[in-house]
Amino acid sequence: MADSLWHGFADMGSVTANGRFVVTRGLGSRIWDSTGREYLDATAGLWFTNIGHGRTEVAQAVADQLGKLAHYSGFGDLTADVTVDLAERLAAIAPVGGSKIFFTSGGSDSVDTAAKLARRYWHELGKPDKNIVVGRTKAYHGMHVAGTALAGIPANREGYGELMPDAESVEWDNAKSLLGLIERLGADRIAAFFCEPIIGAGGIYLPPEGYLAEVRQICRDHDVLFVADEVVTGFGRIGGSEWFASSRFDLAPDMMTTAKGLTSGYVPMGAVFIAPQIAEPFFAGGVWWRHGYTYGGHAGAAAAAMANLDIIEREGLLDEAARLETDLATELSPLADLDAVAEVRTGLGAVTAIQLADPAQALGAVGKLREHGVSGRAAGQGALQISPAFVMTTDEVRELAQRMHAALG
Repeated sequence: MADSLWHGFADMGSVTANGRFVVTRGLGSRIWDSTGREYLDATAGLWFTNIGHGRTEVAQAVADQLGKLAHYSGFGDLTADVTVDLAERLAAIAPVGGSKIFFTSGGSDSVDTAAKLARRYWHELGKPDKNIVVGRTKAYHGMHVAGTALAGIPANREGYGELMPDAESVEWDNAKSLLGLIERLGADRIAAFFCEPIIGAGGIYLPPEGYLAEVRQICRDHDVLFVADEVVTGFGRIGGSEWFASSRFDLAPDMMTTAKGLTSGYVPMGAVFIAPQIAEPFFAGGVWWRHGYTYGGHAGAAAAAMANLDIIEREGLLDEAARLETDLATELSPLADLDAVAEVRTGLGAVTAIQLADPAQALGAVGKLREHGVSGRAAGQGALQISPAFVMTTDEVRELAQRMHAALG
């Protein structure tokens, strides 16, 4: 096996010894490997292929844009026309009216952007000591320095030393834990609370009833910015026919980080939605925010995002994602009866977790799924991630359940 490629999140010794799983094409909810074998794609790539694979309309939109202008700098007063158009389109669907859109190259960039902006916002308001950012246990916020420090997955921080001293963590499912931290450290020191509407890579955990509303109110009451991390959940994944979980749960976030579903993964792109009151000090004049990315607002990526949004709207895929919420619960919940399965977590959007009774068997279970024609992924402590494209039909969900039953039974 050629061994030049270094994979992310991998034991490369094992990869080298056992071989790669090489995907060569995809169509709808299915992919094919280098041997020509077909699989149901249970994870939509890595949470992102919301519109399904093989959308030549998106490819054509990117090609047309690259033929005119691939990209230009977005610093200072420079931009591309399609980037302006995309910002206006995103602002129109934002959970908070009048939001500003800051483009990044992906989800990790979006989280780092929000962490820096939260601190700089309070600095501009004359509160430079308000610089602690807070995350939750089990949470995942990308792999840049701020996101790694914020996240509640200890293994992802091992071996790096202290990445960011002004980062704290609270219990993922206990709003009183956040309140206690604020009372202990003082609200005058805490800049922002970062919250995934569902815990994603940390194991797919749904929020307890009323949790999101409670932590949102705590942030309001104590003048702490509420940052909704919707890199996974945004653009319909748990919106219940809404674009964002923040809209479904009326969170009105001060900032919202996004990526994945923005382009359905056809090209890399992210965006931070910034509520008008947070943007105001920077738009009033005289403030240079020295932050940005070479490829932020990339013209080709913006064209992909526009085509992606066109497809979602034209085909009613937000409603299809809501339909998947029911389909997944109906078809996958019976897997809980298998000895190998401890729990099935479902009932909120196009996301399900199959929690294995023995977490140590998770990677082996991924291999078993492949043997039965399912491309899946382990997440958290022994969970199998299910997050299909919104185009997966009810019959395909049933087929997925049947294949998984055969693999795990």
